[in-house]
Amino acid sequence: MSDDCCGPVVTEAPPAPVVEDACCGTVAPAVPSAVLEVEQPTPWWQDRSLALPLTAGVLWVAGLLLGWAGTDLPALIAHVLALAAGAWTFVPGTLRRLVQGRGRSRLGVGLLMTIAALGAVLLGHVGEAAALAFLFSLAEALEDRSMDRAKQGLRSLLALIPETARVSRPAGPELIPAAELRADDLLLLGAGDRVATDGVIISGRSWLDTSAITGESIPVEMGPGDAVHAGSLNGSGSLTLRATSDGRDNSLTQIVRLVDQAHAAKGERARLADRIARPLVPVVLVVSALIALFGVLTGDPGLWVERALVVLVAASPCAMAIAVPVTVISSIGSASKLGVVIKSGVAVEQLGTIRTVALDKTGTLTRNEPRVVAVATVGGRCEEEVLVLAAALEAASSHPLAAAVLAAADATGAAAAEATEVQEAPGHGITGQVAGREIRVGSPRWIVPGDLAVRAEEMASHGMSLIMVEEDGLVIGVLGVRDELRPDAAEMVAALHVQGIRTVMLTGDNTLTARAIAREAGIDEVHAEQLPADKAAHIRRLSAEAPTAMVGDGINDAPALASATVGIAIGVTGAAAAVESADVVFTGTELRQLPVALAHARRGRRIMTGNIALALVIIVVLFPLALFGVLGLAAVVLIHEVAEVVVIANGMRAARTRVITGERGAARPRRAVRPRLLTGRGGAT
Repeated sequence: MSDDCCGPVVTEAPPAPVVEDACCGTVAPAVPSAVLEVEQPTPWWQDRSLALPLTAGVLWVAGLLLGWAGTDLPALIAHVLALAAGAWTFVPGTLRRLVQGRGRSRLGVGLLMTIAALGAVLLGHVGEAAALAFLFSLAEALEDRSMDRAKQGLRSLLALIPETARVSRPAGPELIPAAELRADDLLLLGAGDRVATDGVIISGRSWLDTSAITGESIPVEMGPGDAVHAGSLNGSGSLTLRATSDGRDNSLTQIVRLVDQAHAAKGERARLADRIARPLVPVVLVVSALIALFGVLTGDPGLWVERALVVLVAASPCAMAIAVPVTVISSIGSASKLGVVIKSGVAVEQLGTIRTVALDKTGTLTRNEPRVVAVATVGGRCEEEVLVLAAALEAASSHPLAAAVLAAADATGAAAAEATEVQEAPGHGITGQVAGREIRVGSPRWIVPGDLAVRAEEMASHGMSLIMVEEDGLVIGVLGVRDELRPDAAEMVAALHVQGIRTVMLTGDNTLTARAIAREAGIDEVHAEQLPADKAAHIRRLSAEAPTAMVGDGINDAPALASATVGIAIGVTGAAAAVESADVVFTGTELRQLPVALAHARRGRRIMTGNIALALVIIVVLFPLALFGVLGLAAVVLIHEVAEVVVIANGMRAARTRVITGERGAARPRRAVRPRLLTGRGGAT
């Protein structure tokens, strides 16, 4: 396979990136072997990672009830058990990170939570320590679960590779497991077969559906010398291919690796709370240690050690620990009312930062339903007659565009014609007799457009696939077939522009089609003829410039979805791999919900940021007051509890939904601009 066609073939997985948890220090390689084995998702009630946090929550509530009932000892026991259950999920990892980490990698919310819980226990406030442990462990468990689920859809990628392949051997055709295929094997492909590994056609012609890999909406005619990707679906012709890659290392397995590497690189993105906690933790530790040391040196260690612990409690992010999860849960819950499923707290934060939206074309911006959108005739023939003649032959065809021709003919209301002696020429077209006339229907490479050459070229320039119709050796018409833009696509793009969000189209489809669709939608920039690896590379580049969301629905979009700041999948029609690789899933196909979801997430992030700011203000105010003994432990705890109530109430405001189409001060949609078309792997014009 040449680099010019499909890019360099990766025969060895790149080194596994290491993922470091921002809080608790889990370190794991993320790139599996060429063919991944993915476990089925575990129901939440059977998920062991949730068992301890939920147990901690039940015990904490039980302790509160027992305390209110006046049974102090049972309440203390319940809180101690709750603290142990919750702390077990993050304290061991925090300590390992503290010992094994380097520099700032040792610091995070986990360490501050550990210290705060310890300080609260030493001061006799076990209930508050249990609450901190429960809430933090639950937030971490839900975050981990969302990341684990991101890999479940990878199995659907590999499902496109058939279990067996028919190869040519000296003794005759032989059926072997697809995993045993080797480069240079000769594959025999029949009608309707899937390609088991990448190859080059040696003989035969056919139409191949490559949408799973390239995203091209309309099947592509291929013949000798053309490269074919694993997972492509053959049409009605018979083909012989020479394999260019092994059965375990081809286009689809590379997509799996790309998705997994992207998730590993993205990992547990440093959350806002972690970025704040890292500089805060060493300050609190140093000051507390200095306070205790001062007490030892002055001969009054009891007073100053207790004051040091009060400082620890005063600096604990209690409000931050509670308010962020509350805001996240409120945002996720209200987003679901908009038909938007947000999978994690990180996704909520990142979705509110998006400044660039990259969109797939086929099935996302378009209907993924090719239709006849134009008919040109010659010699005084009417459009209805040309459609009826074409439909008469296509009624017996297995070609994917046949349904579009039949639907167009039915829409005319004209009486159907009956064709006889129908024969299909794979990769070319179809011939037959209609009312004694010899009719041919096929591609312009098989039927010369003749007098319709200019009109055919014009239709092709608008991104249409052409079907020529010939009668008794004379061309009488040409049909233009195209996957049409969704009716709300242009509205969605305009609404994004109102919010100041840049739009980019990434598609594996041909440049003419991409340019036509982008012009209608008003999209700023187009990258056409992109393979999955190319899309992922563009997304990484865009994400480096500004927070970027990728919107797609196909298997070929999975690496780009995983590489984006936020991946957004169209859930109803989307492939399982795309849905699972994404951070956000639309349960419907309403594109106008995209700008609404982004505005909703931006509002939720503002609330979250406000909560964190309030939590920081509480810490900044309490810290010196506790340091100088102005406030004792009871006052510090009371202020923390009041602050928690305030930030929880503020966080619950994120549960309200409202339609927002622009930022403050935005007036009217930006006018649609002519798309700048960039084609090929390197983006050359």
